Amino acid sequence: METALIPPANAGMLAIIFSVLIPIIGVGVFTYIMAKRIAPLVLSSPDHRFDRIPTRVVNLIKLWLIQWKQPRYMMAGVLHIMIFAGFIILSLRSISLVIIGVSEDFVIPGFSGKLGHVYSFFKDYAATMVLIACILAAIRRGIFKPLRYAVPPKYGKEHTGEAIFVLFLISLLMLSESCFEGTAVAANIQKGLPFEAPAVLSLGWLWKKILIGTPIETLQKMHLVAYYVHDLTFFFFLCFLPLGKHFHVITSIFNVWFMKLDKGSVKPVRWGVTDEQLDDLESFGVKKFQDFTWKHVLDFYSCADCGRCSDQCPANAVGRPLSPRFVTIKSRDYCYKHFPIRGDWIRKEPLVGDIFEEDEIWSCTTCGACEEECPLAIEYIDKMVDLRRGMVDEGNVPQSLQKPLSALEKRGNPWGKMEKKRADWTKDKEFAQVCNVKVLDGKNVADTLFFADSITSYDDRIQEIARATARVLSAAGVDFGILGKAEKDSGHDVRRFGEEMLFQDLKEQNTEAILKSGAGSIVTADPHAFNALTKDYKGLPRVEHISQVIARNIREENIRLKTADGSAVYTYHDPCYLGRHNGIYDIPRDVIDAIPGIRRVEMTKCRDRSFCCGGGGLMLFYEPIEETRMGKLRVEMAKEAGATVIVTACPFCMVNIEDAIKTSGLEGEMEVIDLVELIERHLA
Repeated sequence: METALIPPANAGMLAIIFSVLIPIIGVGVFTYIMAKRIAPLVLSSPDHRFDRIPTRVVNLIKLWLIQWKQPRYMMAGVLHIMIFAGFIILSLRSISLVIIGVSEDFVIPGFSGKLGHVYSFFKDYAATMVLIACILAAIRRGIFKPLRYAVPPKYGKEHTGEAIFVLFLISLLMLSESCFEGTAVAANIQKGLPFEAPAVLSLGWLWKKILIGTPIETLQKMHLVAYYVHDLTFFFFLCFLPLGKHFHVITSIFNVWFMKLDKGSVKPVRWGVTDEQLDDLESFGVKKFQDFTWKHVLDFYSCADCGRCSDQCPANAVGRPLSPRFVTIKSRDYCYKHFPIRGDWIRKEPLVGDIFEEDEIWSCTTCGACEEECPLAIEYIDKMVDLRRGMVDEGNVPQSLQKPLSALEKRGNPWGKMEKKRADWTKDKEFAQVCNVKVLDGKNVADTLFFADSITSYDDRIQEIARATARVLSAAGVDFGILGKAEKDSGHDVRRFGEEMLFQDLKEQNTEAILKSGAGSIVTADPHAFNALTKDYKGLPRVEHISQVIARNIREENIRLKTADGSAVYTYHDPCYLGRHNGIYDIPRDVIDAIPGIRRVEMTKCRDRSFCCGGGGLMLFYEPIEETRMGKLRVEMAKEAGATVIVTACPFCMVNIEDAIKTSGLEGEMEVIDLVELIERHLA
């Protein structure tokens, strides 16, 4: 388009020099900084993230481009989407402005006609939208200060200043770009030359209105100043991003692309090393920074410091010394310090005791709430497991866990009880009269194996869940049996507490016993066992949670249910390893709702935001530092929802919630029941 103003490319030798030097220096400095930042990734452990390309494409579109998870925190999410969308739209404009500095007639290929006019229209409103969002975000961050942004003194200084500074830089980009355009339009109007009018009520339109009567000489100066302010700000911003928390602007696209695709699984001790080769490894887990995988270092770079992970973390909520947000921030700061932009690398400082506290590492329940909430697909569980592996390898295990781990090694269960007593729950006199449970010992065979696991086999209260499961399976006409003394603990939580070799031993013994039983399918009432058998074991028959079996048999009318008395109000508590880690949310609810006349309400924190009970396997033995119990908070949530009965589908949740009801003084007002017990009560 013809313009009454002299463009930067023709504004004299000094202007041309600036137009050439600014991009060259900016790109050069950015390349140098990025090379320094990439070094820790190159030196880190390998990670296998180049598979299942179609799934990764879908995730990239959904999580990065569409920003799917941002509206989970509505106000902040909408503002972020506005800024992000504006950035995407304006990226072409910013690139073209850089080139216009040396070639005044440059137009992005394909944008010289109608497409260019359409783009200009959306670009004008995008710049306006971004400026408004930046102002609102700055007010929110600097004045209202949501609690999740707060930084406790032990973690260092707040990042509010950096956040507001970046919002200022973004605003300056929007204002300078629109001023550059607005001055050209105002000059053309004065000279009577044709012009492309900025979109009504956009920033460019506003600049045009303000500057319409300004002398041409002043417009010319403003035109050039606006251009170079934009150019300098653009490259300064680009080079500033890798220096702080806003590195995620660059790395987030890669972090989402390489995100973990299999929820509930745990990374191998080392990629490329088979289970049979573990004995040959000299060291297990993460002990020094380079032991993290390159993807986990990328996680550290990609944290937006939004605090959503810690806001949803149950360990953080009850005052345990763990905040997922600061696990990442401390790791990033450690990386920046030990791999500086200038100076030599420092590699000698240990992680545990220097960057992480022991209690911090052991406080994680691996519930997955942090990972579920993160909009940038940052992973925490694998890092915690790897740090625990390193501590276990050094013989650094909490005192309260040493006895159950030793018992698991000797007896195959954390209580150290005799193997032959694993099937004693089947010998209850009243139960045995109505239900005969086969032990699949070679003489007896069955279509389905009921894998009870340790807590269901040995805990007096939880044995009722085993008996209810057996009754429901019998009522549905399922031919099933158990392994009895041949069954060992599934090892699910053994692995997640860092005892990899013990887990491998348990897995090997269970796999052999399961295959030897000849069963064609497996059912369990324990989500931890369900997750282990489906995610940690290989080569087993089909595995189902009892809720899936019940739902199918209700649909097929093999199970008929009688009407509830209507006096109780039920709420369903999603177990972490059934819900978040395996996506089973609707099936248990459908099973409950299949009972005629039942009344069910939802707690505020439910489904993928369910609040962990704190029981996760060996957490029953660990003695954490905390202000209150997770189970107690969960019971309070159920009470607020108006429930009198909490239904869960996990034996560990049962133990913790039942204890919380007692300590909360709610006995007689509220009870907890397992899903399979509820169905067994209502069998027609």
